[in-house]
Amino acid sequence: MSGRRRLIVGVMGSGVARHDDLAAPLGRWIARGGYHLLTGGGGGVMEAVSEAFASVPDRQGLAIGVLKGFPGEGGRVLSATPNPWVEVPIHTHLPLSGAQGTDARSRNHINVLTADVVVVLPGGEGTRSEVELAVRYAKPVIAFPGPDGLPNDWPPIPVAATFDELEAFLVPELGRIASVRAGDP
Repeated sequence: MSGRRRLIVGVMGSGVARHDDLAAPLGRWIARGGYHLLTGGGGGVMEAVSEAFASVPDRQGLAIGVLKGFPGEGGRVLSATPNPWVEVPIHTHLPLSGAQGTDARSRNHINVLTADVVVVLPGGEGTRSEVELAVRYAKPVIAFPGPDGLPNDWPPIPVAATFDELEAFLVPELGRIASVRAGDP
């Protein structure tokens, strides 16, 4: 990958529940693959996947966190605090999330547009909004929701029931994106 931009895998999920059984193997896989990891930089899934990613020795990629911001007095912006595993915090002025995650004042647009592929772990309304944005912006997206599956009212996207299925989606998709970037036919 030398001389080329490293691919970015965005992982979206709960800001509260860690879902370590899903997030930890994914974080280690992303690190071993030489990719950057992008999350919203907070707790829950974001922290669990970042911690697992950071635990891989000699990895090449960085843990990126796109943080909410809250406009304050005198033009100052108060930024959310990143989890301890975020190496590159991206501070924004964008305060909205959750059910308002598709609003123009949500960092979710940055999360989805910056990621080359999006992996969705269990989450709530904020995660759902990231799925909606991935579909809107035609980003490669796949859910890895565990045994409960995706809620019925979420947009239809591919679902991996096992890590092998997730890898079978990601490897060719990331390879295709790398090829396009390199100018290969």
